[in-house]
Amino acid sequence: MLTCQKELFRIEEGVHFLNCAYLGPIARRVEEAGVEGLRRKRCPTEFPTTSFFDDCERLRARFATLVAGRPERVAIIPSVSYAIATAARNIEVSPWQNIVVLGEQFPSNVYSWRRLQRDVGFELRTVDRPGPAPAGLLWNERILESIDADTAVVTLPPTHWTDGTRFDLVAIGARARAVGAALLVDASQSLGAVPFEMEAVTPDLVVAAGYKWLLGPYSMSLAHFGPRFDGGVPLEETWIARHGSRDFQTLVDYVDEYIDGAVRYDVGERANFIQVPMMIEALDMILDWQPERIQGYNASLLGDLAAELRSLGWPIEEEAWRSGHILGVGLPEGMDLKELDERLVEARVYASLRGQSRRISPHVYNDSDDIAALRAVLLAG
Repeated sequence: MLTCQKELFRIEEGVHFLNCAYLGPIARRVEEAGVEGLRRKRCPTEFPTTSFFDDCERLRARFATLVAGRPERVAIIPSVSYAIATAARNIEVSPWQNIVVLGEQFPSNVYSWRRLQRDVGFELRTVDRPGPAPAGLLWNERILESIDADTAVVTLPPTHWTDGTRFDLVAIGARARAVGAALLVDASQSLGAVPFEMEAVTPDLVVAAGYKWLLGPYSMSLAHFGPRFDGGVPLEETWIARHGSRDFQTLVDYVDEYIDGAVRYDVGERANFIQVPMMIEALDMILDWQPERIQGYNASLLGDLAAELRSLGWPIEEEAWRSGHILGVGLPEGMDLKELDERLVEARVYASLRGQSRRISPHVYNDSDDIAALRAVLLAG
């Protein structure tokens, strides 16, 4: 088991930040990596052209290790919506087909499909939550039922962003492959805090924002593109994605051929000299702690609270169908939401309201005192 890592962060004493699913804090070493990037740009007289490439390759390797993938299949991008838009541009969908999405899914994985639907006319098949918690088992069953011979794409997360409901990607991936559908995974609310089973899931795309559970900077995301996207068309035509781009003298000799792999999908100016080193440091921490140990640590923090609240009648998903790092707490009938928010603010307890759930999302910088402070507020009324 991990021990609390609070000393590695600059979280103010007396603050109970249980909101990593909203915005993960950066550790001191990640902050220093960004500051060093600023210092380097301050006077770039000794700034070799290799700086545009080497750290990016290190970053690809770190992410590939995290998802058990291949570095050459990793693209450096600014957001999840960028990866989803890239996927939508490169998947052919006929008017008679359907694309499966979740109800109340985060909008970054919805709007590209809505636009494509307007252009093509296929069915955007939304699998809604079947009812209040606990409903995880039935929700998973309905997802599997929704995937049929006409399904072109299944696009969903491992963990629902509003309340931590867990989806069985191994079973869903097997069903998608059986009908020839692409499987796209937005792992922003799980990757880093939960192990990812690349071989068992076999997704065509797995993408994650860096600023949540990966504890990295904002506007930095990473995506692993599978063979389905080999030879695809990127959103941008960047010079750095072409063969020979390391030789700056010959950049005037234009080359249409892309570097092999997912580099073609990189965002322009991907070699951000502040954010890339920060993201490398953050991933080094995550890999050192290990996602399975992070999941165990968070589950140990939330387990007793979840059991107690469920015994008191609070709507909470069954343990088998929720992730250990996010606890979605439905409010009991008659509870005054405004009054609860005021008590949370007064106690300096930070947790989000998403959909119909109070979402509690600790990380390794939290300890039992943070959970005790939350519990005191929730049960005060």
